Amino acid sequence: MKKSWLIGGGIVVLAAVLGGGLFTGLVPGGSALAKSVFSAKKDEKKDPRLEFTAREVVHPQRMRLSERLEFSGPLVAPSTAVLRAKAPGTLLSLDVAEGSRVRAGQVLGRIDLAEQASRLAERSASVESARATLVQAERTHASNERLAAQQFISPIALENSRAAVDTAHAMLQAAQAAADTARIGLRDGTLVAPIAGIVAKRHVLPGEKVAIEQQVLTVVDLARLELAGVVGTHEVSRLAPGMATAVRVEGMAQPVQGRIARIAPAAEPGTRSIAVTIELANPQELLRAGQYAVASVELADDTERLTLPLSAVGDTSGQNHVWLIENGKLARRAVKLGRRDDRDGRVEVVEGVQPGSQVLAARFDNLREGAQAAVVAAKAPAVASASASTPLVK
Repeated sequence: MKKSWLIGGGIVVLAAVLGGGLFTGLVPGGSALAKSVFSAKKDEKKDPRLEFTAREVVHPQRMRLSERLEFSGPLVAPSTAVLRAKAPGTLLSLDVAEGSRVRAGQVLGRIDLAEQASRLAERSASVESARATLVQAERTHASNERLAAQQFISPIALENSRAAVDTAHAMLQAAQAAADTARIGLRDGTLVAPIAGIVAKRHVLPGEKVAIEQQVLTVVDLARLELAGVVGTHEVSRLAPGMATAVRVEGMAQPVQGRIARIAPAAEPGTRSIAVTIELANPQELLRAGQYAVASVELADDTERLTLPLSAVGDTSGQNHVWLIENGKLARRAVKLGRRDDRDGRVEVVEGVQPGSQVLAARFDNLREGAQAAVVAAKAPAVASASASTPLVK
């Protein structure tokens, strides 16, 4: 039985071999057909070709890029005045509060100058005493002149009499000057606004003692504000007084127009920075001193540069790159960037691309260097979306 099983199996194997050979020999191209089927299965494993629309591919363009120079700082009010006490005494009244609007020359308060009034009375009495002394000296001298004419007194006595008159006259002038000083000091008890503006701070309260030159009030005029910032020494040569600036102020929805008012003639000690002052008109007083602001100056460009959209440039570990379509394949190319214009969304490419390069306008995920790629006229990138996700605009 075993012998018959072996004979039967051999017959089956022989028939299979003969059948295969007969099929290959009888069917024309049978071997080529088998190879074609194998090759088709192999091709099915290749990546599909990525297709991008014309809108997703850009060519580098030559254009001028304006550059913005920015610097920041707090707003300050250059017209700020501090009202100080000109005489010592007790503050009797202060009729304005912080935030009150005042006029130049307006009476704001008074200082009790009882001591100053007493001093004025004392010096006024000294004036009267000096005047009486002068009158007496003049009478004595007149009498001595008559006696000298009759030779009843010596010439020396007459000269002494004349000197006494001069001395009395000088003493009267000194007493009058002292009285005038005391009188002026008495007027200093009235506190008057030095400028028109808004009371920013009250430094003392009624009832407190004040000394000479002590701060009483600070008045600020907000009609004109300034922004004090600094720029590098390598950038200051591109600025000039009178240049227009756009100033973004915290709390304000729209930027405010300003201009460069002053540029410092020398760098700050110990730094390589130059102070720049921006002037802002504030007629409606919407801005306040102390608000933080950022000023930007637009600098024109006189050179045409090779540029790309910012969205086309990627950054990996600090290395800028773009994706190109070259010879029907994707290529990742490192680029060196130059001037940047954030407002128009373009950047200068110094190295890495040519004017005729086909550059992907946006950044895609899952791109592979060497993958088949093509630009189609109007067809939506259905195949591209299978391997490359929606553009990531970062």
